[in-house]
Amino acid sequence: MSLFCVLDQKLQNMSHLTLEQRYTIQSMLQQGYKQNEIARCIGKHKSVISRELTRNCDKRNGKYISDLAQRKYNHRNKTKPKYIVFDDVMRQKVDALLKEDYSPEQVCGSLREQAEQCVSHERIYQHIWEDKKQGGTLHTHLRNQGRRYRKRGAAKDKRGLIVGRVDIENRPKIVEERSRFGDLEVDLIIGKNHKSAILTINDRASGILKMRKVKSKEAEQVSQAIVDELEDWKPFIKTITADNGKEFANHQYVAEELNIDHYFAKPYHSWERGSNENLNGLVRQYFKKKDDFNTISNEQIKIIENKINNRPRKRFKYKNPIFEMEKLLFNQKVAFVT
Repeated sequence: MSLFCVLDQKLQNMSHLTLEQRYTIQSMLQQGYKQNEIARCIGKHKSVISRELTRNCDKRNGKYISDLAQRKYNHRNKTKPKYIVFDDVMRQKVDALLKEDYSPEQVCGSLREQAEQCVSHERIYQHIWEDKKQGGTLHTHLRNQGRRYRKRGAAKDKRGLIVGRVDIENRPKIVEERSRFGDLEVDLIIGKNHKSAILTINDRASGILKMRKVKSKEAEQVSQAIVDELEDWKPFIKTITADNGKEFANHQYVAEELNIDHYFAKPYHSWERGSNENLNGLVRQYFKKKDDFNTISNEQIKIIENKINNRPRKRFKYKNPIFEMEKLLFNQKVAFVT
């Protein structure tokens, strides 16, 4: 008996019987051991042995054969009804949020925030691709519609130097902490044939977005659009960080009008303005490169701005930017109206 116990010593804590344990049962039965002795040897309750013999013995002759018992177990496990988590009810909820342009991660976070059950975001992606193969449109609500983009090259910056440019290295360290409202990032999204553009401005801490259409990339028009768009935020803003495009060459005017400090990221260091790059990706979900922005009204732009600002964000534990902005401003004990 000790021989069989040694063979099964490492298997005693497993929840299901293994082939080795079934072999032990067969061998000990052939040697005349009782069920409670077999159970003690393999570390199971005697009811497990009784149930095993009833369910998995050879029905023709009543003998217990380990290989046959294992095959019966495998077959029963394969054919038994499976509990389906991603059922029709959950699928409808997921589809509804996807059609509101939530990402799979935002769908998961939002449902769980509401104490509702949800599958993983990977499973939702699988559902989207399955839907696409069947001719569905869920993939069109993803930020990039599933496309993969190549990495930017390391070509030299040919756009020239900006007079009076202050490098991001001189920006206060507190900006990196994202602990206060008023540290902004700015960029342009260019439309069809480079003839129109949308100005995007975001707060680093709250993720709140502002957008405005500009007729051209001329520095004077862009700088004036920045000043006009930020008029209601003027008492609260502290810094702005831009890329090195010539459209931001009139930065000194912006800094003076808004009474803030203006900084520039290093060329091709997009991660230094990571929040703005991410938001531009969200905006591109609605306004594509092939779109002529001249046909888009400011009212349409504000509708999309509001939609993005109300979408939950993973980094805020699926709270939205408006909630985060109000929280930051409340902590600063100021009143603010959007």
